[in-house]
Amino acid sequence: MTPLDLEGFNHGADARAYEKLGSHFIDGGVSFAVWAPEAERVSVIGDFNGWRADASPLHRVGDTGVWHGVVTGAQPGQTYKYRIVSKYQQRVLEKADPYAFLQEVPPKTASVLTRHSYEWRDETWMKGRQDWQALGSPISIYELHLGSWKRVAEEGFRSLNYREIAPQLTEYVKKMGFTHVELMPVMEHPFFGSWGYLVTGYFAVSHRYGTPDDFMFLVDTLHQNGIGVILDWVPAHFPTDAHGLAEFDGSHLYEHADPRQGYHPEWNSYIFNYSRNEVRSFLLSSAMFWLDRYHVDGLRVDGVSSMLNLDYARKAGEWIPNEHGGRENLHAISFLKLLNETIYRNHPGVQTMAEESTAFPLVSKPTSIGGLGFGLKWDMGWMHDTLEYMHRDPLYRAHHHRDITFRSIYAWSENFLMPLSHDEVVYGKGSLLGKMPGDEWQRFANLRLLFSYMWSQPGKKLLFMGGEFGQWTEWNHDGSLDWHLLDLPMHGKLARLVGSLNHLYKTEPSLHRKDTEQNGFEWIDGSNASMSILTYLRRAEDERDVTLVALNFTPTPRQGYRIGVPRSGTWREVLNSDAKEFGGSGHGNMGIVETRPIPWNGRRFSINVTLPPLGAIFLKSET
Repeated sequence: MTPLDLEGFNHGADARAYEKLGSHFIDGGVSFAVWAPEAERVSVIGDFNGWRADASPLHRVGDTGVWHGVVTGAQPGQTYKYRIVSKYQQRVLEKADPYAFLQEVPPKTASVLTRHSYEWRDETWMKGRQDWQALGSPISIYELHLGSWKRVAEEGFRSLNYREIAPQLTEYVKKMGFTHVELMPVMEHPFFGSWGYLVTGYFAVSHRYGTPDDFMFLVDTLHQNGIGVILDWVPAHFPTDAHGLAEFDGSHLYEHADPRQGYHPEWNSYIFNYSRNEVRSFLLSSAMFWLDRYHVDGLRVDGVSSMLNLDYARKAGEWIPNEHGGRENLHAISFLKLLNETIYRNHPGVQTMAEESTAFPLVSKPTSIGGLGFGLKWDMGWMHDTLEYMHRDPLYRAHHHRDITFRSIYAWSENFLMPLSHDEVVYGKGSLLGKMPGDEWQRFANLRLLFSYMWSQPGKKLLFMGGEFGQWTEWNHDGSLDWHLLDLPMHGKLARLVGSLNHLYKTEPSLHRKDTEQNGFEWIDGSNASMSILTYLRRAEDERDVTLVALNFTPTPRQGYRIGVPRSGTWREVLNSDAKEFGGSGHGNMGIVETRPIPWNGRRFSINVTLPPLGAIFLKSET
């Protein structure tokens, strides 16, 4: 290894630093390389040398800050760490490899020598995913936590491993009609209760559930069945654990030294120093690694708001303004632009998604026009307003009609994804079903209505596990979903509705082709607050391809409700959330309605329909 090999790394533009740094089997042994510029001495200690301090010393590579050496006799499965003697007070640190592909199962903390040997069989998916994941394609995501989706009660209630979950998850997601899964972070993390959002292994798939090859098997199985895989990825902060990145070589290497910049008070974690070139290369390479090696189809970037704003979760005087005196983190903004440009240039078929909750502009717009370059942005405002509205007793919804219509003002300012994620069913917030008002029948009807509203709105969809069948209790990462509920009629019928919504969303171009375009949506009447009713159209490129959606947010059936329509002829009821097969009361329109030449809602023709209680109907023009 020479300084020339590390030029890109030192300049902050190396998107595949994992090919050089870390541990790699080569002819004659294993190559070890670690970035520790403030170290006085560095050696590798591990099973292969009896963990002796100076048995395998590394040597400086010019002035790159990298230490490198080759160890003979090391074998796959053996564990190791870097022993670093810092220039500062001769501190001795034993650190896991930041670039390791595998770590020991927590609470153990050493890195593990490993080789990838999996043979992929997902050629069809990889060749077609650029079309299947385009903004005009249906994207309906099932979010899950691998450790608590399903457990094995007969074996100490353990979690499923990657190979066990692969066929079961694939079969279930196909049955439910979702197009993608999103996995909460699978990168190695020491504390299970962090759900993976406090990462120590940015290149290491969690050993709790198996090996890298096992995880590849999971991704491959999903791909072979036409299901995309999105990973949560966390570049906003990292934990303070002694074996991790914190004060890596005795200095503040990955994090800012000043706690007003480098410490996150809300999460008790360190914040990456995005102004440091080698840190940028580290994070850039981590993102690319999961796309390169694991065939992942997208990254949902966690905590983007905290990255963009220097004053995030801080009071006055607890943060340092940027060079212009503002609150924007200019280095983080620059990094995110570089990240998205690099990803889309190298993997044009993937999507990046930002969890961003502020009004920061152009998050999902191209960097060429000043945007951050993400493919999609989570619509946190829609989530908050909608859950607030749905939580209210229907008697009072008329006074809060704006909560359910406000989205149409900004819905096309970004490429939005609509999330009902894990964050909404933890920390005492209750389950989605538990948030709904009324008796048991009304709770299920309200949840069916919520899902129907969500699937009919412009934007991609995301639903956290358990919501699809009406989990009563909020999510518990130490437990399992209550799968027995699917045997109960109301829960099983709710799941049937979600499956039907996914099928309709995927097969009706008007419901997905213009998810991110304003001319794909048209109000018929969004102002009927007194009855808490919404009516609107969804359109595809073909002007004849139009779907009418009508939603009644009260428990009162509306007989003879007139709606203006854009053309005469037959309108077929393609989905009714109040159908008995979904657990509803069966109010509907006998399958079809015919227009009359009665002007209504500013249109020449209209239809007379029954709107079910706490229900939604989807009507498709057949002319």
